[in-house]
Amino acid sequence: MSEEQNTETAVQVETSTDEDVKEPSVDDLKPMLEKETVTSYEKKLQYLLADFENLKKRTESDVQTRVNSMLAEIMFKFLSIYDDFVRAKDALGKQHVNTDGLDGILKNMNSFLSEYGVNPIDAVGEIFDPKLHEAIAMKKDSSLDNDTITKEIRKGYILQNKVIRPSLVEISKTSNEKLKDEK
Repeated sequence: MSEEQNTETAVQVETSTDEDVKEPSVDDLKPMLEKETVTSYEKKLQYLLADFENLKKRTESDVQTRVNSMLAEIMFKFLSIYDDFVRAKDALGKQHVNTDGLDGILKNMNSFLSEYGVNPIDAVGEIFDPKLHEAIAMKKDSSLDNDTITKEIRKGYILQNKVIRPSLVEISKTSNEKLKDEK
């Protein structure tokens, strides 16, 4: 074989190989690229929507927490006014003065408190709970269980399962225990 024939055969082999492995055209690649781009954007959009939903929930939670905190502050201040009305009614009642007007005001105040979810804490006869009560006095009483609340000095209140003002109470101690505050 001559050199010309060898070169011609090599060219034929190269040509046939190039034809088998045809490079895709731009038109062939466009649909593949568009599909890949759409899928990528769909995933990004899903992540952004999930982030937005999380942000929305967190923001709503933060706003609700702040509103509850402000409501608790307002109700705490209102309770001191409420206590003043109760004391005034009791004082006037002891002097045999007509308290119908104060009764009506207190009824409206009770309605207002219950409308906003402010509930009184039950105390007398209950066992002392430091989460709900604040003991300011002790009384020696062997007929009651230890730490039983014998007297409520100031009413406590709960707002949405959170104590906004603990009850001030007097608790019982058995005779075996040393009393810090004997009466």
